[in-house]
Formats: sequence, C-alpha cells, structure tokens
Amino acid sequence: MASYFGTDGIRGQVGRWPMTPDFVLKLGWAAGRVLARRERDTLLIGKDTRVSGYMMESALEAGLSAAGANILLLGPMPTPGIAYLTRTLRACAGIVISASHNPYEDNGVKFFDANGSKLPDDVEAAIERELEGELQVVDASQLGKAERVVDAAGRYIEFCKSTIPAPVHLHGLRLVVDCAHGATYHVAPEVFEELGADVVRMGAEPNGFNINDRCGATAPGALQQAVLAEGADLGIALDGDGDRLIMVDEQGEVVDGDELLFIMARAKQRDGSLRGGVVGTQMSNLGLEQAVNALDVPFKRVKVGDRYVLEALLRDDWLLGGESSGHIICRDRTTTGDGIVSALQVLYEVVRAETSLHALKQGMTKYPQTMVNVPVTGDADMREVPQVREAVNGAEASLGGYGRVLLRPSGTEPLLRVMVEGPDGARVQALAEEIAAAVSAASDPGSVEDTAGPRSA
Repeated sequence: MASYFGTDGIRGQVGRWPMTPDFVLKLGWAAGRVLARRERDTLLIGKDTRVSGYMMESALEAGLSAAGANILLLGPMPTPGIAYLTRTLRACAGIVISASHNPYEDNGVKFFDANGSKLPDDVEAAIERELEGELQVVDASQLGKAERVVDAAGRYIEFCKSTIPAPVHLHGLRLVVDCAHGATYHVAPEVFEELGADVVRMGAEPNGFNINDRCGATAPGALQQAVLAEGADLGIALDGDGDRLIMVDEQGEVVDGDELLFIMARAKQRDGSLRGGVVGTQMSNLGLEQAVNALDVPFKRVKVGDRYVLEALLRDDWLLGGESSGHIICRDRTTTGDGIVSALQVLYEVVRAETSLHALKQGMTKYPQTMVNVPVTGDADMREVPQVREAVNGAEASLGGYGRVLLRPSGTEPLLRVMVEGPDGARVQALAEEIAAAVSAASDPGSVEDTAGPRSA
C-alpha cells in the first residue's frame, strides 16, 4: 500500500502529484468513505488564501459528495479555526486546504477528527487503503450536498476572545499585526480590535500569490521595522494558516516560540493553572529547558513536529508545549496550535503584569544556535559512522556540558541537519562546521550548506 500522509497531512507542489485535481478528488472520496460512517454525515472544508485553494476545494467537494457525505464550506479560515468549528458544528471531520508557511506554489490537505484533533495513524491508513481502490459513486439519491457557513469567521473570533478572562481588555496597547497575507487576514485584526487594541494591519491583503511572501512568522523583518516606526507596544506575526506565532517586542527584538513558551509557563505556574510540565522538541533552545527547570517545572523533549508535542501532552495530561517556530499548543484553551490564541495568552500577561513584552522575556537566556544542512547519499545512518561519532564526541567535550549537539535526518530531503548550541556563538559555528565536514566526507564529497548561521539571543 502506498503511503500518502506525512507528519502533517499530504503536501506538495500544485500541479505535481499528489497535488493534482484528480488525486484530490479521490482523496475527498476516500476520506468521505472512511470518516462519514453514518448516512449524511457532514465534513467541513476550510482553506487559506492560495489561488490553488479554489481548485482543491472544488475537487474535495466533488469527491466527498460522490462518497455520500455532506459538506460545509468555510472559505478562508485559519487552521485552528477549522478545528474549533469542526467541534462546535458537530461535524464528523474537518478538512484544511493549506501548506502552512510554504510559498503559494505549494498546497496540502490535512484532517481533523470530530474532536478537532489530528487523525490517528490507523484512520489515515484506512484512507490510504481506500485510495488504492476504485472510485465508486453512490446512488444519485445518496449524493452529498454542500452549503456555505456565512458566519464562520465571526464564530471563531468570539471563541478567540473567550480564551482570556472577560473583564480583560487591551485598551491602550498599540499592536502591529502581520497576517502573512494568509487565512487570518479577516480574523486576527478584528480579535485584537474588538478587545480594545489599536491595531496596525500588515500582510492583510491576500491576492492568492503573496501568502508568506517576505512577511509573517517566517520572515518577521518587516514587522520589526514597523513596530519601531509605529511606536507600537509589540508586534504579532502569524503564518499563512494561522497556527504559528512569532512576536516582536517594543525594542524591535524578535520573541520566538521558545521565549513565548517560557512566558506562558511562568504565568501559568504563578496562577496555579500549569498542570504537569512543558513539552518542547529536539530543536527547543537549551535556554528554554534551563529556564523552565529553574521554575521547578519539568521539561520534556520530543521529535520535531507539533503532532509529537500533542501526543506527549495527551500522554502525560500536561497542558502546554510547542516549538521554536512558534507552533504552541495550549491544551486548556484549544486542541491544536493556534497563533491568535497564543498571542492572547501573552497579551493577557502583559496587561496583568502591567509590563512590556521585552521585560517578560528576561527570565530566559537563549543560547546561540547554529544549523548546518549537509547533503547525504545512500541509506546509511550517518550518525552511526565512526568518524561522525568522533566529531560529535569531540564537540560535546568542547562544550563541557554547557551546550547540545543534535544530528537529525530531514524528513523530506536527502539532508542531515547538524545543530550545535552553546554559550559562545563563534565556537558553536566552528563546531557545527567541523561535524558537517565529517558527515560530508563520510557520505559523498559535496557542498555543505549553512542555512541559518548562528542564532543568538
């Protein structure tokens, strides 16, 4: 049986398999067969602002109808908004058409179950089995119908506002909100404005082609400049589908997912609402782990990917976790990463503590971190090659317990990602390059691409 699903649904370049109309139509049919178990069960479809969303929405709609499922069309909606509406509209599943932070040329399809959570592996496997079979249309009397939910955005806006205490308002705060020309363009500014903030809008004019284009959570440079130019209290950057959050403080400094997690963890610990500990990933900065542990709060690392963060939270019944990229899950508020909801939790702490975002992040010191992507050939695990292990051991000895070395194969490209972090940025860079050279020599002589350079506090 072919494997179609990755760690976050099915994704690819539009026009190339599997992001083609014929495949997406059959995917809708297969999903309808598996997820719509009762006659006339309803699935939701929402999308971001990519031009290809029109094509894919129509294809999914046709496939679901052919399977006998009814469809509710949400139009452009943030991914977490689709998860929320799947629950509240009592749908059997929700479908998201989005490639998240990728450029407009890409698109993807991912699913939520009736509870607004990602599908279990066995359900994805069942859909893949259906994809291997022949598409069979139900009798004409059983075809599914489609209708549009005209108040989808308003329903989600009210939910977002409800995630902070009702008496709290944002009066007196000037915010720059960058929507990445994505799915939050008609939602995020309204949430903060209705709570009383003075909002300067950025990235809120999608045209189908400009999603994530030099804006949003993956490119906060323009937001940094705007915060300073506008004299704003802080900036909020979301990605194309609204599940990631990066913030900018009043001094124009980026506040990433690790720092935001620390701010939320400390606030929840102080008010007694932090159950258990905090979940990060292998890429979470060592400074976050140390800062959380200094609060006497447990910290656990999992593989990179929000689904692994959520799995750990559910397994341990903890409430807070996330990634450096800004994908933060507040299980006491919602079922998936939500950039707007996460921003509101931080803003609530700014208001409650009567302080600035810059001051709130001071309890955590980030370690300089360097990532080097090394092209590799063959199927051998480079991490087990003696000369690579020797380079890693040497780097760890050089760090003397005050840093980390991580080698992680890419899930999508023939690359080994070499990450080193420690207190000295120059030393970290040099150690990463030494390990990368060892990996390259052990694999096949070729170029070594340094994609990030030192990332320091």
